[in-house]
Amino acid sequence: MRWVPQLSLLGIFLASTVVCEQEHVLPVVINTWPFTNATAKAWETLSNGGSALDAVEHGCTECEILQCDGTVGYGGSPDSTGKSTLDAMIMDGTSMDVGSVGRLFNIRSAISVARAVMENTRETLLVGSAASQFAIEMGFKVESLETNRSREMYESWKENNCQPNFWVEGAVLPDPTKSCGPYKRIVPAENRYPSKQLDDSNPNVDIHHHDTIGMVVVNASNHVMCGTSTNGANHKVAGRVGDSPIAGSGAYCDSDVGGAAQTGDGDVMMRFSPTYQTVENMRNGMHPRQAAEDAIRRIMRKYPTFSGGIVAVSRKGEYGAASHGFDLTYSVRNAILGKVTVFKVKSL
Repeated sequence: MRWVPQLSLLGIFLASTVVCEQEHVLPVVINTWPFTNATAKAWETLSNGGSALDAVEHGCTECEILQCDGTVGYGGSPDSTGKSTLDAMIMDGTSMDVGSVGRLFNIRSAISVARAVMENTRETLLVGSAASQFAIEMGFKVESLETNRSREMYESWKENNCQPNFWVEGAVLPDPTKSCGPYKRIVPAENRYPSKQLDDSNPNVDIHHHDTIGMVVVNASNHVMCGTSTNGANHKVAGRVGDSPIAGSGAYCDSDVGGAAQTGDGDVMMRFSPTYQTVENMRNGMHPRQAAEDAIRRIMRKYPTFSGGIVAVSRKGEYGAASHGFDLTYSVRNAILGKVTVFKVKSL
C-alpha cells in the first residue's frame, strides 16, 4: 500500500487516503484535471457497451458542452483578435489512426469533427476555415464560439494594453510589454535569435490557465484510445495552433503499451513530444508515473520554469501522473475505485 493524496469532488475536500496500487484493473478512464463529469460520461459510455473510442469522444464532448474551466469548448480563450477557436484530436491506439482539427471556427463539437477527419479522410490534421468547411460538409451545426464572457475577456485585455501576450520583448515594435499591435519586426529573426532567452516558457500558463482536457481510455480488451479538446491559450497570437491536436504532444496511445495526455504550456511542451516519450518509456518497462516523470524532467532540463503535466495509463490499467510548475489533479474511474476519483501529484 501507499499513501496517495486524493481529492474528492463529491464534497470538494482534500484528504490523504490509503489506496491500493492495483494491477490489471480494466476498463479504466483517466483524464487531466478534476473534470469529473467528463470522466463519468466516458465510463457511462463504456458501461453501456460503447467502444473505447466512443468513450473518449463522449467524455471530451461533455467538457466541450460544460465549457470546463473556460478552457474547453466555446466561449473561452479569445485570441489576439477576439476570436475563439478550438483544437482537438482523437487517436485509435490499435490502428494508430489519428484525426485532428486546429483553429476550428464556428463549430462547437471539436472532438467529433476530429473523429470525422479520422474516419472519413486519409488526412490527419485539418486547420482553420477549411476545417470548419469540412465540418459543415460532414453535417455539423454552425454556431458562434464567442459569448458575452469571451467578448468581455477580450475587451478587458485590450483595455490593459494587451497584457499579457505571446510576443517577444525587443523583437517587435511597438513594445509588446506596454502596448497592443499591430507589431513589426525590429531586425531579421536570424540576427536576434542567438540572444533570445533559452528558457522562453510562458509565465502566464499556470494552474489557473491550463488549456486542455486530455483523456485516455483502456477497455476490457486492452484497446487504448485517447483524445484532447481545448480552446487554447488565452489571448494567443491569431493563427496559433497549440499542442493539443498534435499526436505525440497533446496525447498519444498505443494498444501494445498504453497512453498519455498532457496539459500546460503547450508551446514549450510540443517541442519534446512528451506523450510519445511517456508511452515509449512505458514500452521500456517504466510504470506510468515514472514514465511521465521522465518526460517532464526532459523538458525541465531545457525549460526549468515551464508549467505542465502528464497523465499516463498502461494497457494493464496501471496509472500515474507527473507535473512541474503546478500540482496536477487528475481524474480516474475503474471498477476498483467504484466512482470517479481525483488524485493529486506534487510538482517535481
